[in-house]
This record gives sequence, structure tokens and C-alpha cells, in this order.
Amino acid sequence: MKNKVSQEIQDEALAVAKATQKQGQSKAQTKLIAKGIEKGITEYKKQQKIKVRDRDKQRKQKDRSNLQAQASLIDQEGGKKAEVSTAKLNKYLPWLLLGLSWAGFILVSLK
Repeated sequence: MKNKVSQEIQDEALAVAKATQKQGQSKAQTKLIAKGIEKGITEYKKQQKIKVRDRDKQRKQKDRSNLQAQASLIDQEGGKKAEVSTAKLNKYLPWLLLGLSWAGFILVSLK
């Protein structure tokens, strides 16, 4: 399947070919030069697309590695924080339950 060149590129290539046209150059020669310029423009655009795609892949890979590093760091720190908060909760839990039970007894006896 042959790739079609856009009309914009064809017009641009023809304009460049006419601007560089030498005296006594035939229309056929000018068209051949325009075709060569079209090929050059399309190849340049293809190369730029490839470069952009590669840069995007590298950026995404870098972002993924940063996220993984942050997640592992959070897991390491988070585990320590969870242990500390669980220890505090275990320390005050019996007193909290005792207070709640007394408040419940008082409410029931008032009714």
C-alpha cells in the first residue's frame, strides 16, 4: 500500500522547487525536483514521529520506575507507621471499650 502525500506537502514542495528553479529548466525537471522535495519532507516527518515516540516511551518508562520506587518507599515507611498506630490502638482499646460500656449502662439505666 502506497502512502499518499498530503496536498499541503505537495504544494510546499512545488513552491520550493519553483523558488530554486534555474533559467531554462523545464516543467518536467521542476516536477521531478518537487517530487524529491516531497520525499525529503515525508522522510523528515517520519523521523520526527519516531523520535517523539521514543522520547515518549522513555518518559513513560522513567515515570513508571519513579512510581515503583515511591510505592516501595511508602510500603516500607507505611508498614512502620501502621505498626506504631496499631500499638497505640492496642494500648488504649481496653480503656475505650470500658468507657463505651459504662456510657451504655448509664444510657440504659436512664430510660
